[in-house]
Amino acid sequence: METTASHNPSREEAKQLTITLNTAEDDNRPVYIVGNFNNWRTRDAAYRLQHKGNGLFEFRFPDVRKLPAPLEYKYTRGGWESVELDADGKERDNRALPPKPGSHRDEVPRWREQESDFNAEFLPIIRIISEEFEIPQLIKTRRIAALLPHDYEKTDKRYPVLYLQDGQNLFDDFAPFGNWGVDKALAKLAETGKGELIIIAIDHADEERIAEFTPSYRTRLGRGDGKKYVRFLADTLKPYIDSQFRTLSDRLYTGIGGSSMGGLISIYAAMLYPEVYSKLLVFSPSLWVTPNILQASRPEEFYKTRVYLYGGEKESASMGPSLQRFITALEDLGAKGKFEFHLSLDPAGLHNEARWGQEFPKAVEWLFFDQGEKNRNSRTG
Repeated sequence: METTASHNPSREEAKQLTITLNTAEDDNRPVYIVGNFNNWRTRDAAYRLQHKGNGLFEFRFPDVRKLPAPLEYKYTRGGWESVELDADGKERDNRALPPKPGSHRDEVPRWREQESDFNAEFLPIIRIISEEFEIPQLIKTRRIAALLPHDYEKTDKRYPVLYLQDGQNLFDDFAPFGNWGVDKALAKLAETGKGELIIIAIDHADEERIAEFTPSYRTRLGRGDGKKYVRFLADTLKPYIDSQFRTLSDRLYTGIGGSSMGGLISIYAAMLYPEVYSKLLVFSPSLWVTPNILQASRPEEFYKTRVYLYGGEKESASMGPSLQRFITALEDLGAKGKFEFHLSLDPAGLHNEARWGQEFPKAVEWLFFDQGEKNRNSRTG
């Protein structure tokens, strides 16, 4: 008589966690698992799931002892612009599992699809100004790019300028944390007559990013190089951009912005150089680093300034209140009547490039292209 022996897991199998994923639709795009085990890097080849066919995927963690506890993760099609959604098409919370050997099954009912409803004819002209633009204030170099209106070379118009931090995350499809899709957003804005804007994208300093984006006084992260960095933006980069491109160089047509620490340094720049910037785009700023940033960098004089503030309430419990306190503190310093605010709070908003990319065209439209701003910006020559 034949008998079937029960399967005794090998020593290696006893350490493995196998995750099986069912998706609502089957196509040829890869699926990646991202989480606190790989610093939330999207498009990480080491964490690409194996396609089993018919919407079925599988991934195996070889040794659960090397995983953080709890294991937090999500699925993407290669970037935050194509992250998984719940059945209602809303962003879902991080998945969580205890890192134990065995098997687990997940389902993804819907994916966020990268917006493709733009006309490629309106995509901005992307020029890499320099891979090694000199920053004398910091004795460093940096890649800097310009996103010019699609018809820049066919007109003699002059354009307002928005300086944005973390250039690597603005339009690069292979950015490790996803990107804002600034180029595609500008194309959609241009198609509706609201794309007459130059974006200057300044790459961050990688490992030294935090130091450069930290103000130069005592903060919770120590004393940073922020003062040198914002001096570079105002005294070196802006004059160069104004000399090389057809810009509207007055402060009325100049903005600065960024997200997270990039949002913090943008606030610092606007406070130290109020004569340079009249528009401030701030997404999810790291105000916890220095809650007294306004008191520590208060300008001698306040100018008329527009400020677009965004925060996701799922980023932290303090994000919404901190933005409200920022507005109140600025008005209490004597800026009431000088600053015009637009506060956007998303109850389901998370701290990532995809969400900031969704907010970007709304902020640009309000800052530069509402009726009053559009009339002021329509100069030629």
